[in-house]
Amino acid sequence: MKLKMILISFLTLCLAMSSQAFCQDKTPPAKETRPTLDELISKIEKRYEGEGFSARFDQRSSLKAMDITDTASGKVLIRRPGMMRWEYEAPDRQIIITDGKTLWIYRPDDHQVMTGKAPAYLGDGKGASFLSDIRQVRQNFDVTLEDMDEPCCHTLKLMPKKKQHDIAFIYLLISKHTSEVLQIVTYNSYGDQTIIDLSKFQFRQKFDDTLFTFTAPQGTDILKLDE
Repeated sequence: MKLKMILISFLTLCLAMSSQAFCQDKTPPAKETRPTLDELISKIEKRYEGEGFSARFDQRSSLKAMDITDTASGKVLIRRPGMMRWEYEAPDRQIIITDGKTLWIYRPDDHQVMTGKAPAYLGDGKGASFLSDIRQVRQNFDVTLEDMDEPCCHTLKLMPKKKQHDIAFIYLLISKHTSEVLQIVTYNSYGDQTIIDLSKFQFRQKFDDTLFTFTAPQGTDILKLDE
């Protein structure tokens, strides 16, 4: 069940913590000027313009129809464009890797890897793939700046330009001080929710290509996601 929950929540983004958890100083800066939508997106794009970055993540996924909530945590490595490596450490070890073309989901304790074509599962922003190329926010979504601001964060609402069941809409909480994406809250058309909290960013990192490809160890069962 845990494997099914994590796979469903990641691939379909079925990802509510208060944004106050991110605020160290809850007092707004004096005479704060609210940016325009274009100004805010430009700041985010500038923050993520480097070749790569890493962060810690905490994830909570809820399936509404089954009344089930699952949690996970670990580390993510991102390299522009399109390359991601999600290393789940708890509750079970799992690594989700893509080079932008192929997707691998490796469970070392089960000696099993599932693989498929990345665009089929991560295209149009699914799987938080816009983190690997922040320009996808403008390209793939209609974006609005919401009147839900906390002292530390702005809130963006993303509506997919192409209608899809996997993503109904996404909320992004953006740090007012660093322009970093601190939280991603995603709903699908069934009302399922996935929350990813990101922290401990390290920007402008250079990662080797080998981190974003996968060769199955001997004895590993290989399953095709599209079969």
